[in-house]
Amino acid sequence: MDALDERLVTLLRHDGRRSISDLAVDLGVSRATVRARIERLERQGEILGYTVILRADALEQRVRGIMMIEVEGHAADRVVRALGGFPEISAVHTTNGRWDLVVELNTETLTQLDAVLRKVRLIPAITGSETTLLLATPRSTRARL
Repeated sequence: MDALDERLVTLLRHDGRRSISDLAVDLGVSRATVRARIERLERQGEILGYTVILRADALEQRVRGIMMIEVEGHAADRVVRALGGFPEISAVHTTNGRWDLVVELNTETLTQLDAVLRKVRLIPAITGSETTLLLATPRSTRARL
């Protein structure tokens, strides 16, 4: 990917429905160039698809946190399935090192966050955890409405 491709991808991340004409104007290139680059990026698998951002996904939650979780033995799949039942959990990541899972949490209040943390810690096979509050997000590749 060259600099023009990177600029194009940045524009598409913020609005995947922008017209080829608008993208061409912003990038200072022809419509044919934009179309060819998008087709090439899709064909090469750099762009895998486009998505819709729902209002609920775009609204900032008041309290956000990252919870690192240690899992006993080979129970990670069971724990991941159990975590899938929590609406306050927006993502679960497997990882290496001291922690087996990293969970992204979103709640309206600290009291709600505390309640979710208590429930998560009760899941069988979780042997330890550490939670960090997210204070601000000065940069993100996630599109905002």
